[in-house]
Amino acid sequence: MTSRTSFLGMAGAMPGTPDPLVGTEFAFSGQDFDRIRTLLRQHTGISLSDAKRSMVYSRLARRLRATGRPSFSAYLEGLRAGAPEWEYFVNALTTNLTYFYRESHHFQILAAYLKRLAAERPGQTLQLWCAAASTGEEAWTLAITAAEVFGSLAPPVRILATDLDTHVLASARQAVYRRDQLAKVPEQQVRRYFTGEAGGLYGVRPELRALVNFRQLNLLDPMWPVRGPLDAVFCRNVLIYFDRPTQLRVVERMAGLMPPGALLFVGHSESFSQGQQRFVLQGRTVYVRHPG
Repeated sequence: MTSRTSFLGMAGAMPGTPDPLVGTEFAFSGQDFDRIRTLLRQHTGISLSDAKRSMVYSRLARRLRATGRPSFSAYLEGLRAGAPEWEYFVNALTTNLTYFYRESHHFQILAAYLKRLAAERPGQTLQLWCAAASTGEEAWTLAITAAEVFGSLAPPVRILATDLDTHVLASARQAVYRRDQLAKVPEQQVRRYFTGEAGGLYGVRPELRALVNFRQLNLLDPMWPVRGPLDAVFCRNVLIYFDRPTQLRVVERMAGLMPPGALLFVGHSESFSQGQQRFVLQGRTVYVRHPG
């Protein structure tokens, strides 16, 4: 990977870049935006379109206020030294929308798949990877699904949950949610898998917490702290932010950790039917690892 100190200065203003935003607290030029895009893309693989300019301004303006920097140029120069602010920079620009049972059909497919594996491989521990864990709702939904399939709070399932954003991982590890965040969880599951907390909050039961290991991971890192074989991978609504070559490289690396027949779950806007030979589309945004 290119070191972060070499990112700055690589991108000048691009032809046709919009003029600075008008009426804003901080001046935000096209060159500032391009430098930010270069930083983020080379570190995370995420490609920001021109349409994200206002979003970038609003999120990073908070960091300028927090750090006391008078301008975007001064803020970006402060990142050159590899200060702790770098982590805040990446976290601020990472989208972390998630909720329990998002794209619920995936968990129905997973449940049927786990039942089949349990019959075919009795006594074996099944390995799942949640590759964009955010604040934990997806990982805990995986754990709940496994507990339902096996009728036990200690199913033979282990779940690795990773994310680039260290702040959301801290929330995921706490595993405490407001009642409105559990709106899509059936009431009987709320009673079975959550405990009441102070202030009307709900915490994931300790037995389920034992099933999930949260770790920070950048999908562009040359080494992943992930061991196969993985029976299923959930990598939903993150690959869409990568360009096509990066998407295919990440999918190829995942395939190397998965045996034939393993399932890859992606987001509703993500498609890999073209450009790779390791997965075959099995259902709506669900792929099966090809034997070849």
